[in-house]
Formats: sequence, C-alpha cells, structure tokens
Amino acid sequence: MGWSIPILRVAGIQLRIHITFLLLIAWIAFAYYAQGGSPAAIGGVLFILLLFACVVLHEFGHALAGKAFGINTPDITLLPIGGVARLERIPDEPVQELVIAAAGPAVTALIALGAFIGGGSWDYPPTTKTSIPDVLFTMNVVLLLFNLLPAFPMDGGRIVRALLTERYGPIRATQIAVGLGKIFAVLFGIFGLFSFNIILIVIAFFIFVGADAESRGVLVKAMLGHVRVRDLMSPSHGLVSPAMSVYDAAEQMLRERRLAYPVLENGRVVGLLAEPAVGRVPPNERRLTPVSKVMRDVETVAPDDDLGRALQAMGSRDVPMLPVVQDGAMIGVLLRSDVMRGLRLQELEASQKLTSSWRGPDKQIEVGA
Repeated sequence: MGWSIPILRVAGIQLRIHITFLLLIAWIAFAYYAQGGSPAAIGGVLFILLLFACVVLHEFGHALAGKAFGINTPDITLLPIGGVARLERIPDEPVQELVIAAAGPAVTALIALGAFIGGGSWDYPPTTKTSIPDVLFTMNVVLLLFNLLPAFPMDGGRIVRALLTERYGPIRATQIAVGLGKIFAVLFGIFGLFSFNIILIVIAFFIFVGADAESRGVLVKAMLGHVRVRDLMSPSHGLVSPAMSVYDAAEQMLRERRLAYPVLENGRVVGLLAEPAVGRVPPNERRLTPVSKVMRDVETVAPDDDLGRALQAMGSRDVPMLPVVQDGAMIGVLLRSDVMRGLRLQELEASQKLTSSWRGPDKQIEVGA
C-alpha cells in the first residue's frame, strides 16, 4: 500500500489514508461547493467526516472477525473502493473467509438500520438540507450495495470466492473470483471514461490491480504450501544483543557484509535489527544508542512450518528474514532469498513434471558411416 499516509493507531491497528482517498474527498467537497457555495461546502465536510467514520467502522468489522480466528490486522488503509483491512494471513478455512468478508457489510448494515430507526430515509444525492440520519442511512446503503458487488477483491468478491472454494479448491475459486473482478473493473473503467468520472476510473484500477495481486499470492502460497522451513532455512551467520551499541552493530554489518541480524538476549530471540533502522540513527548518536532502542519486533517460525505461511509472516512484517526457533532456541534463519529459491525450485519441479508427461517413446539414434 504505497502512497498511503499514517494518521493514527487504534487498538494496535495503524489507520492509513491512501492519496486517492484524498482525491475522493476533494471531489465530494468540490461537488458540494458547486451545489451551493461555502454553506454547502461545510455540509460536504460533515459528509466526508461521516463517510470516513463509516468506512473505518466497516473495516474494523473485518479486523474484529479476523481476530476471532486468531488473525491480526496490522493496518487499515482507506481507498476510493472503501478500505482494505490487511490481515496477517489468508484464512485457512473458507467459512472463516466468508465470516470475515461478511463482517464489514454487516457493520454497515447495522449503521444503516440504526440511522433508519433514528429517522433516516433515502435521500440521494444528499443535499445541504438533508438531516444527519438521512445522510447516514443513504451513505451506508450505498456502501453496502457497492461492497457486495461480486467484484473481487471487494467484500462481495471475497464472499463469492469463499463459497466456491469448497467445491473448486482455493486456486480455481480465486481464478473465477478474479475473473469476475476484472470484468467489473473494465465496466467501471469504460463507464468512467464515457461519463468523465475520475473516481470510477480510480476504482476500476484498484479492483483490477488488487485482483491480480491476490491471484498471484494464492498461487505462490499453493506452490509453497507443502515445502517446510527446514528444507530451505539458512544457518545463522551472526547476531547482535540488545545492549550492543548501534555503532558496533553497524561495524559488524560492514565487516560481515550483512544487512540484518536477529537480536538475542539470554539465547532468546527478542527482535530484529535491519540496516534501515541503523540508518535512521544520526552518526553522532550511534555509539550511545543501544540496539534495543531501534530493533523491531519479529515473528519467529518453526522448522516444520510450511513456507507459504512463513512468506505471509515475512510480508506482513515487511522484514528481510525470520528467525527459525525450535524448543526456544534459534537454529537458523529464513531469508527472502531462501523463499525465492524455494519458489524457483517449485517452478522447476512443475516444469519437469510437465516435460515427463509429454515424453514420447525412446528413440535410438543411429550413426552411420
């Protein structure tokens, strides 16, 4: 989620706004200003704040449902398509994905119901005379209907994938959902071009790119799912302690030509030190700054964990390595290059099987005079 701005942290979840969401805000503000000048613009600001709150609550619905299944949410990014609650991993069971995908629309439906009970009615598009319950009801009905479109990776598309996974398996179900998502993306894009609606074009872009990225992620996980961490892990060639100065850690990086180290205290992994963290410490402060001040939390993996899950942990934490721990002791590390090596080997294995399936009858080669 590049081009996103962190704004605040709630319950351990980082809230971020993508710059394209700011474009949506600007478009709404302009539309209200064109409708009635400054008084309408003030109403537009109120509308934006309500929209912001409703989208955040919608995404927290996903996050809380994920937490019920032991899946944390590092951050939520607001986009023109609504928002993205980035889960640490894809749910293991289709029913889990179904519940998590449906939780956001369920929250939106509850907000719409509460607004209706409070006096809300359908008033689209909202005007400067529209009451707050009317705005909330209308806004959330639109959000609900839009999010339930079967356009993967939106909520409706994820619900479709979850329902298809039981019958077709995760790869085929994802391919079908991605195909639907791309069809909707093209339709949105065409309509946006002919109606000169830049927001629809941006939405189409995010749906198309998001569907493609999710498809690749599922394929990679499927390819690496039966490979174990122990098959590809590397021996640990160095470590640092929390009490070591950042200067000494940087000297060790230069000496050993490495960009990251596990941080161990009394034989236990307590964090990870990577070169970017060292670079953020001013040179004149590195001798007095301990590694404990700049190291980051890191998730560990066991040697029997599958490589697909390890890859998800590496991606969610955005770290170049994961310590491999067995019985409380670190026995090695898993590097990004190790994961890429595993993926290349799986691709090679698949191509070898394909070659074997096409092998014709053995032919003798005769060499004549």
